[in-house]
Amino acid sequence: MTFKKTELLQGTLDLLVLKTVAHGPIHGYGIAQRILVTSKETLHVQQGSLYPALHRLERKGLVTSEWRESGNGPMAKFYSLTPAGRKHLQDEAAQWRRYAGAVALVLES
Repeated sequence: MTFKKTELLQGTLDLLVLKTVAHGPIHGYGIAQRILVTSKETLHVQQGSLYPALHRLERKGLVTSEWRESGNGPMAKFYSLTPAGRKHLQDEAAQWRRYAGAVALVLES
């Protein structure tokens, strides 16, 4: 079965990354894979979008990073959520749910 690649709505990538990192320290490739699997292969996050998002979130103080062994040999940068990132995730998720609910109301009318 093949799936059409779905482009992420502007602003949703940060939310998806924060939610994925909230589960525990994870490297960039792992983030992309977890989003892909969790979305049942609907959301494909490209490296060209993921790493700028991670750097942006790190500059904002929402995630931190550290180099660790990846378990497969080479070192990898692992990302973790900060307390500010956890609060931001909670706020953005609530806003997303309100937005998605409003869109659903319009679509069902």
